[in-house]
Amino acid sequence: MPFGIVLLLINVGLIVHAAKTGRFWPWGYIILFIPGFGALAYVLVELAPEWFGSAQGQKARRHVVNTLDRSKRYRALTEQLEVADTIANRAALAEECVELGKFTEAEYHYEHILALPMGDDPIYALGRARAQFGLSQPQEAVATLDDLRKRWPDYQSAEAHLLYARALEESGRTDDALYEYQAVANYYPGAEARVRYGLLLDKAGRQNEAKAVFTEVLTQLKRAPKYVRRVQAEWIALAEKALRG
Repeated sequence: MPFGIVLLLINVGLIVHAAKTGRFWPWGYIILFIPGFGALAYVLVELAPEWFGSAQGQKARRHVVNTLDRSKRYRALTEQLEVADTIANRAALAEECVELGKFTEAEYHYEHILALPMGDDPIYALGRARAQFGLSQPQEAVATLDDLRKRWPDYQSAEAHLLYARALEESGRTDDALYEYQAVANYYPGAEARVRYGLLLDKAGRQNEAKAVFTEVLTQLKRAPKYVRRVQAEWIALAEKALRG
């Protein structure tokens, strides 16, 4: 039997399987439009984990599906903006661009919004700073956040404060970054700010202080509920690794 016919039969069989098991979106389209590779991806990401119970395979499956879902949302938001160019629609698309790593497009949308009479809002300035940081422009992000603080002195955001500390660190302003990390660590939800503070202390040669920060983080999270520890797993791992040296 010709290879082309065999491949066609395999593709049809997998598409039918995906439809019967409620996975036609997105796999039916992937198998159909990427012959061969789409079928292989379906087997490796969906079927193999079921056969062998692979946790890594399950993680890969979630990653692929989430990526496709986000791309679908990006296209939908782009279409919404084309139909109605409103601040709300453009801001939603800009936020999605940040999440997808499309930082150049995100910055463009946020700058467009901020130039509008009704777009004068700190949340959009923060979005612009996030895009600039994503573009490896920490000094520009610092300038944007400094301007945000001047224009909206009453605006409070733990996210903005942590981003400011990170941008200062990336700009090489270690002392300023340490000051901001220490300040934001006092109220930032979760362990990220404290762990980043500890990592910079360690990098600055202040190992004893860094060790104290990591120890405190791990002591507190050890008493936390399991779901909290799962959410904070990345920062727990970093703190443990830092303590091990």
